[in-house]
Amino acid sequence: MRLSEKDTVERFKARQGLISKIQNLFTGGYATKEDIREKDKQLRDLYYEDLRELRHRWEKAYMDALDAGRSELGRPFKGAIQTLDRVIAQIQRADYGYAGLMDRKGHIREQELAGTFDFDREFEGELDRLRQSAEKVFADVKSKLWVVVRDDMDAVNGDLQGVEGKWREREKRFRSVEV
Repeated sequence: MRLSEKDTVERFKARQGLISKIQNLFTGGYATKEDIREKDKQLRDLYYEDLRELRHRWEKAYMDALDAGRSELGRPFKGAIQTLDRVIAQIQRADYGYAGLMDRKGHIREQELAGTFDFDREFEGELDRLRQSAEKVFADVKSKLWVVVRDDMDAVNGDLQGVEGKWREREKRFRSVEV
């Protein structure tokens, strides 16, 4: 069930203590924004670590294929590694909602932060598909089922393109153009 941005903000506010509520009163919701930013950062850190682990496993599968004399699989493995590197870097360096008073990019409101947090939380589905398709490749490489590895690798590369595209969509949604 997808929560609305307003519901997400309300959930964060409901979990705040008295000091945060007082701070919100005097700072226009700053404590809530800070809570959302921190939770979103934690979520992205988890994604970052998961993808780094996936990359290391992918490199091992790549080396196993090369050791087995399957050099024709090198290009798809290498392509996946390069895409993983790009996505990992984008997630690690993702903007998470700080905007100064005179920031050219504009003021970031609670609703926008909540929308970004919700988007990042839903991103888990993209990563689950990627993990599942990668696990199939890992199992095929371990079993030396080279005939099906190539097709499974194409599926992984397709899922990686989907993950990368979804993350680009995040930046567009987070910093929409205002006139």
